[in-house]
Amino acid sequence: MGKKQKNKSSKGGKLKTNKSVHKRFRVTRSGKFKKMRAGKRHLLQGKSSKRKRHLRKSDLVSSAMETQLRRLLPYA
Repeated sequence: MGKKQKNKSSKGGKLKTNKSVHKRFRVTRSGKFKKMRAGKRHLLQGKSSKRKRHLRKSDLVSSAMETQLRRLLPYA
């Protein structure tokens, strides 16, 4: 009479998404991770126009780093 019944669902716990990784990477339709290139924040006068232009483009993440990102972004 005074006992509480446990919810007997087969679901496990939820996994948390790492929010800093979530803001820095996007997932493509093929499941790869896309990121912006580093090196375009400051000290730009010493870099050539061609180099700065190429830094505007996004880049795909290496396969070694992709396994780490899958753990940090479980629902990506």
